[in-house]
Amino acid sequence: MRIPVLEVLKRQPKQVALTALARMPEQAPGYIVATFIFTYGTTVLGQSRDFLLSAILVQAFLGFVWVVIAGYLSDLVGRKKMYMIGCVISGLFGFLYFGLLDTKVPSLIFIAVALGLLPIMTLYGPQAALIAESFSPRLRYSGTSLGYQLASIIAGGPSPFIATALFAAFHSSLPIALYILGCGVIGLVAVSLLTDYTNKDVSQEYEGV
Repeated sequence: MRIPVLEVLKRQPKQVALTALARMPEQAPGYIVATFIFTYGTTVLGQSRDFLLSAILVQAFLGFVWVVIAGYLSDLVGRKKMYMIGCVISGLFGFLYFGLLDTKVPSLIFIAVALGLLPIMTLYGPQAALIAESFSPRLRYSGTSLGYQLASIIAGGPSPFIATALFAAFHSSLPIALYILGCGVIGLVAVSLLTDYTNKDVSQEYEGV
């Protein structure tokens, strides 16, 4: 009896690793702008949780709208190209994000938090199709799940703790922005090694796998 998880690790380990790494510029910054901001905003910026929650609600709405647009645009320009653009935007956004936050001006803080999910959703829009199409049809569920969840372990979950540790060590937001940039670079390299199957018959590419 074949075990799909073991089979995908045997046949397509490269795709599992690359899809996990490709999610780093989406996962790590995503957890920072949605969860770490409450710690940073209250303890460093001196803002109330209600103020930050209001900005997060706007962030969620804007992200919801943009993810649909990003997914649509990826069908036009190609999922890989759209994702690479997202990696660049996500990697650089940390500098703008913390630059606005560190002014400690409430209106600029609100804008920074409200816009926080837009770079993330630029990646999230094409991500599901990009990852799924990286695996042969027969192994797609297992491969997609492995790559997707592995990213949560290496990038998403640890990122608020990493951000907290960096600020505690350096007393500056710059190392956090550099961490986000590093995730963007890793994601850019990883996705560049994946094949773009936008509007192609994937089954023919994997015939016999």
